[in-house]
Amino acid sequence: MLLYNSLSRTKETFRTAELGKVKMYTCGPTVYHFAHIGNLRTYIMEDVLEKHLSASGYDVLRIMNITDVGHLTSDGDTGDDKMLKGAKREHKTVMEIAKFYTDAFFADCAKLNIKTPEIVQPATGCIDDFIQAVSKLLEKGYAYEAGGNVYFDTSKLDQYYRFHDFKEEDLEVGVREGVEGDSNKRNKADFVLWFTKSKFDDQELKWESPWGLGYPGWHIECSCISMKYAGEYLDLHCGGIDNVFPHHTNEIAQSEALLGHAWCPHWFHVLHLNTSSGKMSKSKGEFLTVSLLEEKGYDPMAYRFFCLQSHYRKSLVFTWENLDNAQSAYKKMIAKIRPLLADQSAPDAAQKDALLAPFREAMDNDLNTALAITALYDVFKADASAATKCAAIAEMDKELSLNLLEAAKAADSEQSAEQEIPAEILELVEQRKEARKAKDFAKADALRDQIAALGWEIRETRAGTEITKK
Repeated sequence: MLLYNSLSRTKETFRTAELGKVKMYTCGPTVYHFAHIGNLRTYIMEDVLEKHLSASGYDVLRIMNITDVGHLTSDGDTGDDKMLKGAKREHKTVMEIAKFYTDAFFADCAKLNIKTPEIVQPATGCIDDFIQAVSKLLEKGYAYEAGGNVYFDTSKLDQYYRFHDFKEEDLEVGVREGVEGDSNKRNKADFVLWFTKSKFDDQELKWESPWGLGYPGWHIECSCISMKYAGEYLDLHCGGIDNVFPHHTNEIAQSEALLGHAWCPHWFHVLHLNTSSGKMSKSKGEFLTVSLLEEKGYDPMAYRFFCLQSHYRKSLVFTWENLDNAQSAYKKMIAKIRPLLADQSAPDAAQKDALLAPFREAMDNDLNTALAITALYDVFKADASAATKCAAIAEMDKELSLNLLEAAKAADSEQSAEQEIPAEILELVEQRKEARKAKDFAKADALRDQIAALGWEIRETRAGTEITKK
């Protein structure tokens, strides 16, 4: 399998330290708000990667952190604390915010068929690990105390900027208006390992440490959580492209300083989902969530399909027209599968393997899901039995996770039921779908009441709208 490595900036043959096993780490969410669909693009592609590795015969251990403390809104250990900001916004405690948005994140993942990693570790559960790591970095001379905080000393490294050849002056904190530099730092690139003094005097979560009452910096958590469950060697580290600097750069710096040897050889980064006005962000007012897509009448699988139609190393532009096209294409694919379901004969193993070969080749070539989707379309044109085609589609969907056969079966059941539903009711249901898509919820509710008055009930399910006689 060839996989692009952000460290070497080349496609490489993917290898692991232990034959047949992958230790994989993915940076988890900061649980102060709902995840927007740009965040979720990264998790979709990491999910596909994990499932392809499993389908390729690897035993995958996937680890994810939950950042519920210590994440600041800027790259330079400045700005607002995201968790505290969320707590103030909703008049809740930080831990109430963390619990609510952790649950919301995994609910969104379930709607998008994103598998929950084997290990999910909140940062607040590893405070002792962070303190031990910071203490060791101080002992080894890679950290220093200043102004009540503990900082990592990047000048002690032979090479700090690992992913790109940055110039230090280009990364200077404080050159942007409204961003304050930290006068405690010896070097511009140094970063906080432990805070006891910051502008957040009302920080709710604090712990006793050798340096006083305080809380960890953001970067230390991922290094420690990875080492806690994967040991000293990690095979594959994943995240969004915005994590490259400073987060992943700092992870490598502190991890290799702690261990005294190379830590993770392969890094996988997913590019941004952009809108027509630029990068998607939670700071721009209303942002796009899975729930908002559903309110507008979109199946979450249509969004997953939209993401898979593009390569993970290409920026993807979101527009409602693009999502409409993806949903239409997804529904047409389901319609193509439906007539294949009637064939209950045994699939031909050799033919199935031949149908799968282009798909596997695409996925083995840097997880090229766009070409993999093309291979899926080619199945419908192939000279093979319907049963063989269904078997090949089922195999592909173990990695794509688009609910293809399940949705086709549900559509068949829905059509059978529709044959007994009066045309008047079906027309009202279609009007209600259009009203929901237009976010005219008052009209949608009125149509629901009208349908009920005629003796029918409607219910929104993952497979679509169910219509039943009262």
